Amino acid sequence: MRSLIAKFVAGLVVLAGTSVFAQVAVDPALPDYKPAQGVSGSLKSVGSDTMNNLMTLWSEGFLRFYPSVRVEIEGKGSSTAPPALISGTSTFGPMSRNMKPDEEDAFEKRYGYKPVQLGTSIDMLAVFVNKDNPVKGLTLAELDAIFSSTRKLGHAEDIDNWGELGLTGAYANAPISLYGRNSASGTYAFLKSEALGDGDYKSSVKEQPGTSSVVQGVASDKFGVGYGGIGYMTADVKAVPLAAEGEEVVAPIADNVEQYPLARFLWLSVNYKPGSQLDPLRREFIKYVFSKQGQEAVIKDGYVPVTADIAREMLDAVGIKADF
Repeated sequence: MRSLIAKFVAGLVVLAGTSVFAQVAVDPALPDYKPAQGVSGSLKSVGSDTMNNLMTLWSEGFLRFYPSVRVEIEGKGSSTAPPALISGTSTFGPMSRNMKPDEEDAFEKRYGYKPVQLGTSIDMLAVFVNKDNPVKGLTLAELDAIFSSTRKLGHAEDIDNWGELGLTGAYANAPISLYGRNSASGTYAFLKSEALGDGDYKSSVKEQPGTSSVVQGVASDKFGVGYGGIGYMTADVKAVPLAAEGEEVVAPIADNVEQYPLARFLWLSVNYKPGSQLDPLRREFIKYVFSKQGQEAVIKDGYVPVTADIAREMLDAVGIKADF
């Protein structure tokens, strides 16, 4: 995935500004969406909570062109996407992580080919603290020692209070209050893989049904820390800069995408048989996602849009010939 992110960064359009939202612009090579004939029916999205708002924004924009189309969005976690695709009860499966081999195998056993995952946008999975928390940055090993009982990234001991990270005053002896997601979440799985060395979460993590609940918990808890997609950031929390081993801390902003250690694609999983043609409804929705309007929605939701080169690559993966 890092090579794909590097390719993405090579064409990233960044403007002057002070925030992740103000700095990013849609690649001017991406086309305006043009409606097609014969588009009707129903779309159902089952999967990622992180992408819930994004799927809503895409659907709202799509419905302006096709008001008769019906859309249903269910965002209970990335792990719910593959079973729904396999059973045929969903049209799309948004996921904030790659499919696991066993999920791909189960799909292939049912259909005879693998599902396609389209990289729609870039998220920087953020570690959120209360807006008044003075912590300046964390290494992934420290993050592991905060959230994991197994400390597979090598930190010598658990980190249970803020004083152990050098904080003083009211924070010196304050226990760290942990907020996280449940095991159905792709964000839960991504952090476990990339920052906990596939170790075990501490039993003290307060598991939340969605990222908005994580952010609300941290916002109301002076000593709280949680994690989630950067698009869920509010004025009541701040995102802590992070550092991989031996590196400097990096803030989760657009021009740090390649260096930020917890950058990831947000995927749209699709049942596409190689060599076939998608039905008009799915084809046009995907074209909308990778259009100027679709990628403007990505920025609106706080994520980073893909370049025209990546968009072409994704469209080609489901047999759509890009006209840009």
